[in-house]
Amino acid sequence: MYRATRDPVDTSESSTAPGTGDAEAPDPPRHGWRRWAMDTRPLQIPAFRRLWSSTIVTAVGSQLTAVAVPKQIYDITHSSAWVGYASLAGLVPMVVFALWGGAVADTVDRRKLLLVTNCGIAVTSLLFWAQAAAGLDSVVVLMVLLAAQQAFFGLNAPARNASIARLVPAGQLPAANALGSTVMQTGLVAGPLLAGVLIPVIGLPELYLIDALALCVTVWAVFRLPALPPLGEGPARRAGVREIAAGFRYISGRKVLLLSFLADIVAMVFGMPRALFPQLAAQTYASWGEGLALGVLFAGIPVGAVLGGLFSGVFSRARRHGWMVIGAVVGWGAAIAGFGLSGNLWAALFFLAAAGVADMISMVFRGAILLSAATDEMRGRMQGVFTVVVAGGPRLADVLHGTAGSAFGPRAAVAGGGALVVVVMLALAFAVPALRRYRI
Repeated sequence: MYRATRDPVDTSESSTAPGTGDAEAPDPPRHGWRRWAMDTRPLQIPAFRRLWSSTIVTAVGSQLTAVAVPKQIYDITHSSAWVGYASLAGLVPMVVFALWGGAVADTVDRRKLLLVTNCGIAVTSLLFWAQAAAGLDSVVVLMVLLAAQQAFFGLNAPARNASIARLVPAGQLPAANALGSTVMQTGLVAGPLLAGVLIPVIGLPELYLIDALALCVTVWAVFRLPALPPLGEGPARRAGVREIAAGFRYISGRKVLLLSFLADIVAMVFGMPRALFPQLAAQTYASWGEGLALGVLFAGIPVGAVLGGLFSGVFSRARRHGWMVIGAVVGWGAAIAGFGLSGNLWAALFFLAAAGVADMISMVFRGAILLSAATDEMRGRMQGVFTVVVAGGPRLADVLHGTAGSAFGPRAAVAGGGALVVVVMLALAFAVPALRRYRI
């Protein structure tokens, strides 16, 4: 039987999480290596364990499609510009439907919404396979399918993330987020590597088919979840513009939520230097081989995030969630600045991995704050905004760092961006005490 948490309506700006009283028994102390290892307590809850287990499969499967789509578009057009246009074609519907999907998730049974959207994603993967197997070679078809798939993802992500708080106790939210984030980061590393190995062996169309089959596992896991209808007995609400606007008003009236979003925006917009990786690989680290250098740079942050997740027992039981976010974002900025100043490839890998660890900590506690500081009737909309911020921040960073790199050089742009993250985050933390004071 799963454990659900019912949240009282939060009508004040509180420094503690709603719904986290004395009902939750203290955890027994862990000794020796267990203090360092990943906190797996949420996996003792069958419903969460099913949801998390399905993520293991789909985290890799989704990356197969993420590699296959740009590869197929480039094979058709021989143009990187078309690859970029396709990314934009996926971003716009994802943003729109994530905001709307957050409102929908607050008005319907989230389990039913997850069933519909996961089936939709699986169908689009099957259609990706069908067009590739048929040899259509149509960029328009690919972009339409990508837009549809990202729209389903935008509807799915808020409901999925908001459901976690109904499946695990509030004190285990950081551990649950660490488990989920570790799997996703592992997929970012293993998925592209597996795609590179499989394409010459089985061909590109079959990557789409593997992803579709993996999504069947997710559909089964969601089917086994308990019902997750809206809490409370108020009148039924419709998911429209008014509800979306109410979500933004809710954020603006709760400083701890607003600062959690701003922390991610600061870290990603000023401190995500991936747009400069090709230039750095070709210039600064060329003596190690441009291909090796590029692979190392792109793998550094995900590898660090995975390591941070594997040893998340060190921090997942922390109660001062606000300070954990502040420290993680400052640590991210310092590591990125160190990366910008390093002229040695392996020193660069060290700093990027350290940034990945900091990013994992930030993800864990920002996610926990969003789930614990918001009432259940608002969690879907909070997760919708979160999805938009996570997707949009790095893309804005690509524009900013690309421009700064051309003007000042890549290393100066990276180091300056990292330093700016540290300064801005500390200024926000001390100007607005809500995040510093937040704890569960």
